[in-house]
Amino acid sequence: MDKVIRQVLAGNISLIICSAFYLLWWILAFKPVRPVTGMRSGWLLLPALIFGVAAVILIVQSIRTASLQQTIIPAGWILPLSTAVYVFLAVVTGRFMDRPVTTELVLIVAWAALTLSEVNMLYGTGVLSSGTACSFFAVTVLFALVSLAAYVLYYNLDKTIGYIDGMIPLILAGLMMGAVSATVFWEIDL
Repeated sequence: MDKVIRQVLAGNISLIICSAFYLLWWILAFKPVRPVTGMRSGWLLLPALIFGVAAVILIVQSIRTASLQQTIIPAGWILPLSTAVYVFLAVVTGRFMDRPVTTELVLIVAWAALTLSEVNMLYGTGVLSSGTACSFFAVTVLFALVSLAAYVLYYNLDKTIGYIDGMIPLILAGLMMGAVSATVFWEIDL
């Protein structure tokens, strides 16, 4: 189990670093006055991608190799449900809210699905209590809804407010992964 926990912590740290690079790119490339465009800021997306892919690999590997005693959400449900949620949101936001469907929508839904799967696994291995796991589920859903609201509102905001709005999902993802990691770190003796 130590290997599984180390993998999930490494995955969370990688996702925090991914969010930091993505946020730094956003801060530079979308600032309302004198944005830093092109590869002068765009190169920041490369480490964001590398750390993001590493995070997914590490977290998914930890989930796949964990020995689960029980789960709150049946493990096989999260991926199909999140896929259905993505398709639903893409149609609703694209067709009925006139919001262009962009990569950020898939990132918000994928992050929420990954986090719910991770918390489910941590509960199933006995690392998190049911109360802690349910609290993390609730916060994950709340953060995903706030991120979705920021996503939907973005194109209807003025440049300065939109600039701040675009940071919200990245900050929330980093905070959530940090909170889960801190909780795991304190719950288990590595």
